[in-house]
Amino acid sequence: MSQTMQFHQVLEIIDNFSLDEQDDLINIIRHRQIEKRRDQIAENINQAREDYQQGNVFRGSVDDIIAELNND
Repeated sequence: MSQTMQFHQVLEIIDNFSLDEQDDLINIIRHRQIEKRRDQIAENINQAREDYQQGNVFRGSVDDIIAELNND
């Protein structure tokens, strides 16, 4: 069964929910999206910390960065 067919079936099921149930579903999905985004942010922070500790981060002004890029 294709992903599109499953999605269509889900939409049909949701159409049969009451408005309150649909509102609850929307809230649940929003909260899950927020949690996933938080996890992504935490993962990015951890990666940035690791890069910083390994010295893989360039620090300087915009002019310094441009000069560094021009030297490569």
